[in-house]
Amino acid sequence: MTQSPLVTVTVCARDGAHWVEECLDAIHAQTHRPLEIIAVNDGSSDSTGALMDQWKQSNADSEVSVSILHQDALGLSAGRMNALEAAQGEWVAITDIDVRPEQDWIEHLLLANQPVGEETIVAITGRTIFQTHTDIVSRFRAVEIASKYRNRPRRTSLANGPCSMFKRQALLDVGGFDPSWYHAEDMEVSLRLLRQGGSIVYAPDALVSHVPEVGVRRFLHKRRRDARAHVRIVRHHPSRHRSGPGFDFIGSASVTLSILPITLLMLLSLIPLLRELPIDGSFQNLWQTQLALGGLMLGVLVELMFWRGPLGVITRSIKKDGGRSGLFLAISVRILILRWSIALWQGLFLGCFDAIFARNGHKRLFR
Repeated sequence: MTQSPLVTVTVCARDGAHWVEECLDAIHAQTHRPLEIIAVNDGSSDSTGALMDQWKQSNADSEVSVSILHQDALGLSAGRMNALEAAQGEWVAITDIDVRPEQDWIEHLLLANQPVGEETIVAITGRTIFQTHTDIVSRFRAVEIASKYRNRPRRTSLANGPCSMFKRQALLDVGGFDPSWYHAEDMEVSLRLLRQGGSIVYAPDALVSHVPEVGVRRFLHKRRRDARAHVRIVRHHPSRHRSGPGFDFIGSASVTLSILPITLLMLLSLIPLLRELPIDGSFQNLWQTQLALGGLMLGVLVELMFWRGPLGVITRSIKKDGGRSGLFLAISVRILILRWSIALWQGLFLGCFDAIFARNGHKRLFR
């Protein structure tokens, strides 16, 4: 009978004191054994580090090996690398402090380790379910993430940070996590693993639960950060150098990016007509009118985008509310998507500046 491999589960946190106990309890409750837990305190200014040490002491008699690593505020990539180097497991799983893995999360990841043909599986990724709160942002985020996972193929290009497991040696062979990376460290190492001929597979039954993502400012900050890091990803891993599946986890963001320029064109097309009011000449012959009609068609296009494709899945989810609350939600969702589009463009511009000045993990343009 084949012995079960040792799996090391790592989690890195900065100022996440209110999440420490529940997260570590959920990791410790994994049904898989043997198990090792490594928690990294990334220079927290609150009681995160103390609570991690306290949790370790309260579980001193457990058969699960627990290590707490304290580092300066170096970032998530540095924390993940620190844990990777200290890990003893054949497989190293990563999750986040605001995530609660199901008890059989690791078991389902290991069950998915079934190569097809000559493929070499170097990472297995599970499914994250975002919980909802009373606000529109948490509901919006939950629906968006669910839509991304719905049609995800078995072979994928991304081992997501909250719910994935890597072959430790394969991860070390590609350099692991670079402390200079600004966000998206999971995508970066995933593409490196694919470039070396490895495969990443999706295990839909390996579930983790993410706490509700609430607050518009927090949501927009994260989406801006995603876009900023995506510039580095695309620049360092252009399509001509990538093998295996393409980016399969961008989803509605690619459509959302177009909302801002289309909306601006629509609004700009109305300005010449508004400046001519009141209209004295033939209304039909005014070129401003023709331009305004073009703007109206752009408005119809935007509305179609809200009801079809990736954004349609999100927008249609509010239809069941009905009444005035349903109308209010419909308007709120459209405003949120427009603000999301603005945040994506801001992130792209910041990413371009990072590339120009070789910051946040970017290579220099000229050497």
